[in-house]
Amino acid sequence: MIVENAPRLVATDVDGTLLDDGGAVTPRTVAVLERAVVAGAGFVLVTGRPPRWIPPVLARLPEGLVRLCVCANGAVLYDAADDVVLGAHTLEPATIRELAGLAAELFPGCGFGVERVGNAEGDDGVRGVVDEFLTDPGYVHAWGEHDGGSTSREDLLGRPATKVLIRSPELTSEQMMDALAPKAGGLADLTFSHSSGLLEASAPGVTKATGLAEVARRLGVTAADTVAFGDMPNDREMLRWAGLGVAMGNAHPDLVGLADEVTAPHTHDGLAEILERWF
Repeated sequence: MIVENAPRLVATDVDGTLLDDGGAVTPRTVAVLERAVVAGAGFVLVTGRPPRWIPPVLARLPEGLVRLCVCANGAVLYDAADDVVLGAHTLEPATIRELAGLAAELFPGCGFGVERVGNAEGDDGVRGVVDEFLTDPGYVHAWGEHDGGSTSREDLLGRPATKVLIRSPELTSEQMMDALAPKAGGLADLTFSHSSGLLEASAPGVTKATGLAEVARRLGVTAADTVAFGDMPNDREMLRWAGLGVAMGNAHPDLVGLADEVTAPHTHDGLAEILERWF
């Protein structure tokens, strides 16, 4: 599908797509996004990030430009304006244990992490988001120091989670996917957004595409009205779902091969290059 008229919904991945290598959004990209929103288009972030990692992105954008965010590769719908989780899909403990068992056999010594996201009401009656990241002691974070805590393997596997992370730094993520995906079957939806030995697991059938489809439903917009941008395999389903799926010039080869179009890299205003056709 191709969006011929001005899109009614603009969806973008964050890292390697919206943000440049310095973690900024360029003035050219900000300007075209503002014009798109003024013209009536919706704008949504669709990311593997958890809600707690959204505020630093919003700080680089004009206030009020973003409200809805699809987080955790589609598992969480987050209202950034009200700081509330609107919906979440989880992997159940039995599934997590089975998945972890398979991974431990295939990748001896691998580390595990879990993300758990939900709403909670404090003693003062104020509702807020509970967003925790826990790992076992053997987990090596892919982005250096992480903001989570360490706990036992039993605790990691014993409660529902919005995302399970499997880390084996001595392998590539592609190698891990090739080994685990055939054995995991329908246990979970597996993907990756980092090439250095990190797999991300969500509930079966939960992807960025399902999260974006929920946003579109809420806004009364169809796939044919949507343009989506991404750079890594966790963007694959989203780009296929959208009327115009655009891979960045820096994208993983898998994404380049399935996208409707390839734009300039994230460091050269690739997102703006496409949106300026209409806005």
